[in-house]
Amino acid sequence: MRRLILACLIAIAGIAHAEVIDIDNAQLAKLAKNGVPVIDIRLQSEWEETGIVSGSKLLTFFDEKGRADAVGWLEKVKPYAKQNEPVIVICRTGNRTKAVSQFLSQQAGYTTVYNVKAGIKGWIGAGEPVVPATQSIASCKAAKTC
Repeated sequence: MRRLILACLIAIAGIAHAEVIDIDNAQLAKLAKNGVPVIDIRLQSEWEETGIVSGSKLLTFFDEKGRADAVGWLEKVKPYAKQNEPVIVICRTGNRTKAVSQFLSQQAGYTTVYNVKAGIKGWIGAGEPVVPATQSIASCKAAKTC
């Protein structure tokens, strides 16, 4: 089911030909340092397993069964990232964020969307820092945004 949703999102996204910018770890670090919001779309169990990039907003896109509520998720993104401002999306390996980046760029009207092409696994593999997700999970649960 997850693959079907991803395929549909990518197919729909391909029609508009809007650009999504794939970034590496150095670009992620620089953009985040400059205040570009980082939206981590993984599941809570993944945040707990690996930790998160410091300052990330935790907003799960696909549930455990691969289902997504794109409209509901987009409402949760809006307080953190405006359509006319850049936003970074990250997942485990960059696969899920490819589709989500396309959705933000082509259906939701975001002008600058950065996709972390190697995901959190690439970030950690390069020795970049992560922080425990516990406090961020508690905050997003209290705000009902994760």
